[in-house]
Amino acid sequence: MSEHFDVMIVGAGISGVGGAYHLTQQTPDKSFVVLENQESYGGTWRTHTYPGIRSDSDLFTFGYSFKPWKGTPIATADKILQYMGEVIDENDLDQYIRYNHTITSATWSTEDRRWTVLAQKAGQDEPVVITCNFLWMCQGYYRHSEGYTPDWNGMGDYEGQIVHPMNWPDDLDYAEKRVLVIGSGATAATIIPAMAKDAAHVTMLQRSPTYFATGRNSNELAEMLRELDIPDEWTHEIVRRKVIHDGALVTKMSVEHPEMVKEELFGNIKEILGDDYPIDPHFTPTYRPWHQRIAFVPDGDLFHAIKDEKASVVTDDIEAFVAKGILLKSGETLEADIIITATGFNLNVLGDISFSIDDKPLNFADSVAWRGAMFTDVPNMAWVFGYFRASWTLRVDLIADLVCRLLNNMDELGVEMVTPVISEADGDMELMPWVTEEDFNPGYIQRGIHLLPKQGDRDPWKHSQDYVADKAELPVVDLNDGSLSYE
Repeated sequence: MSEHFDVMIVGAGISGVGGAYHLTQQTPDKSFVVLENQESYGGTWRTHTYPGIRSDSDLFTFGYSFKPWKGTPIATADKILQYMGEVIDENDLDQYIRYNHTITSATWSTEDRRWTVLAQKAGQDEPVVITCNFLWMCQGYYRHSEGYTPDWNGMGDYEGQIVHPMNWPDDLDYAEKRVLVIGSGATAATIIPAMAKDAAHVTMLQRSPTYFATGRNSNELAEMLRELDIPDEWTHEIVRRKVIHDGALVTKMSVEHPEMVKEELFGNIKEILGDDYPIDPHFTPTYRPWHQRIAFVPDGDLFHAIKDEKASVVTDDIEAFVAKGILLKSGETLEADIIITATGFNLNVLGDISFSIDDKPLNFADSVAWRGAMFTDVPNMAWVFGYFRASWTLRVDLIADLVCRLLNNMDELGVEMVTPVISEADGDMELMPWVTEEDFNPGYIQRGIHLLPKQGDRDPWKHSQDYVADKAELPVVDLNDGSLSYE
């Protein structure tokens, strides 16, 4: 026994909830369902429960375009979940979401013009079978079940507890314990000041530094507009535009004047730690700013923990785990009662779902992206992949508008199937990775680039990471320009 819907959304995180909202507003006659494998909405913000879990993007842009954000720019997970819950409640979206459903396979039939999706519902033996005309992948880009931990020598010899932030134990007691955090990204920068409040000491061990930006967890423009009693919708949009403008300027400056940006970032750290603190090597990366994400540290809490000697930084390579801690390449041993591996995650492009097209297994890496959202040889499917240097949700809204326009266009044309097709004129274009190493090179991308689709050297086959350009172009994309094949 199967059910049928016009659209299926995979995932009830920030992308899936946003997509559901846009479907109700722009395609009100479409039937749809949202399948989520966790027990409730939230995605990332439900998966991660480590101390201090917060956004690393401001909520004026990480929040939706249609729902004003009324809090501080950087928000904790519980505040983000509350915000998403309000979106669901205010728009009656809960009726569309089915939790505890893990999708195992998705099969496209050209003959039937539909997807057949098999899912396992928690507590049930028989699989759930659902068919849909269009599949909208909003499951994110990493595996939620487990994070990435390198296989270091001697890990079995360590007598303490090893914890990855993605699998945080509810009963982890770190009060008055020596904690060693491996990693230097946004997760480490969040965990360290949060744990430092109760731990005996927290050490951040990094192989290479990360760029950090510091500042008050407030937005002066938002505060002024709120003081003037400007409507929340206006404040949200005005501040959103200002944040986007400033972000684009910083990105441009990072490419054209990287040393100037470095000095600005380093200057803010020195204001807290003092001129004598060794910014080099501990906070001086070898790459230019924005080659990887710049982690924002609200109110400089990481650096205040270091200043107060509740935390410290060690820049070195790991030789091996030993009984009491970690032996470094320099010969020093860092002793610890608990080791936190804030070492990233595993790229997961299609949610561990077995895909096939007309009984042929789908190799996603063989496809080429159309507008970074649809893919050659994959009919009636879109995938939301956010921005590297801007808030993920900015692209959620744009792709949602694009998908809804596409669905309405298909209705107007009287067709049931749409597939991106590279024209003969574009057949000789250069194919490149989903993102080039010169453009953006975090570890999870380098480890998993072979799993991702390709991009071309021209529109509509380029995978744009420029929100300002996308905002101008995507809403007016000609859906009948020949790059999409309709049947």
